[in-house]
Amino acid sequence: MILTGNCHISSEFTMVSETVPVSHSTNGEAEYNLHNQRDQSLCEGYNGRNGNLCSVGPSIATCQGGNYREERVTRLSVRDTAENIIENMQPDVISKKARHQKETTLQDMYNSQYNFDDDDDDSDWEPLKKPPAAVKWFCVNCTMVNLDDVVRCDICGEHKESGIVKHGFFASPFVKEAGLPQNESEAIERCKDSCSQILESDNSTAVGFDERMLLHSEVEMKSHPHPERPNRLRAIAASLATAGIFPGRCVPISAREITQDELQMVHSLEHIESVDLTSHVLASYFTPDTYANEHSALAARLAAGLCADLASAILSGRAKNGFALVRPPGHHAGIRHAMGFCLHNNAAVAALAAQVAGAKKVLIVDWDVHHGNGTQEIFDGSKSVLYISLHRHEGGRFY
Repeated sequence: MILTGNCHISSEFTMVSETVPVSHSTNGEAEYNLHNQRDQSLCEGYNGRNGNLCSVGPSIATCQGGNYREERVTRLSVRDTAENIIENMQPDVISKKARHQKETTLQDMYNSQYNFDDDDDDSDWEPLKKPPAAVKWFCVNCTMVNLDDVVRCDICGEHKESGIVKHGFFASPFVKEAGLPQNESEAIERCKDSCSQILESDNSTAVGFDERMLLHSEVEMKSHPHPERPNRLRAIAASLATAGIFPGRCVPISAREITQDELQMVHSLEHIESVDLTSHVLASYFTPDTYANEHSALAARLAAGLCADLASAILSGRAKNGFALVRPPGHHAGIRHAMGFCLHNNAAVAALAAQVAGAKKVLIVDWDVHHGNGTQEIFDGSKSVLYISLHRHEGGRFY
């Protein structure tokens, strides 16, 4: 292999150098032939009137039998006219030069055309200012990001200044704060006071809710709000309170934690223990989007217990129907794993509680936007529980 180096040339000349193959002899000696000095290197410079002058000193590196040798070719001076150089060019050298010209980039052509020089004075040059970053806001209802120039969410239509979390779905962002219904704390206090009520007839609608489920939240604050967050429950509770439905026409049931024996009808013991373990850790993740904090295990047990008791109340005739205002959700939680924001499968717990209370067959209709893979896994071989999932299909795949 030949490396051409030490080529000194005036800035007004153009230099083109090519690599020259070297033949090797048997005793580790490199043989090379200058061949009229043209095969070693080509140094070309032409100013229109005179020839060119360049001093070339190529170095030759050879390796044979594991030994590395480097030799320098005697420095030579070439003075010739451009016409003689072109005439004596070998075809392979000409083709290499043509290929070199062909590989010239558009930037090279542009600089050559307008004669840009790196030595030009750049004292008056100012860097381009970066455009200001677009101001964005997150929808308090669906958490989707929106640009600042829109006042309603592109996804769900919620107003930018929505008061849904404190005052429910019916709150108007244009109404003054003083004219709005009771705030969240007042609604929760009314709910707690009404928990002592007893379901008196089978015409009542029971609601399961406990404010301790609001303690389940993601500890690490990220740039984008987590879709499953306490505000989801707050917004629903505020909406029901604003409409006078709950507290009001619906009656709450007392909350309790689900027992381990009840959970083992749905989940493996290993899964139950893994969820309980999170109560000893400040923050943990089952999957990248399924978080837990020190209150999450309690919230999950309360959610499952409320769902089980609602099913029992309905089957026993103490309530006509019921609504579980609970979190964390459950339909992604399988027999041995937590995922998709879900820790315990609340729907599966409620279905089995209904069977314990006397139901022979149970139908679960899941119309969440996502497929309830956990619920399907739990009842895949059941002949008494039918699971139907209505979920979204987009881009060639199911959610």
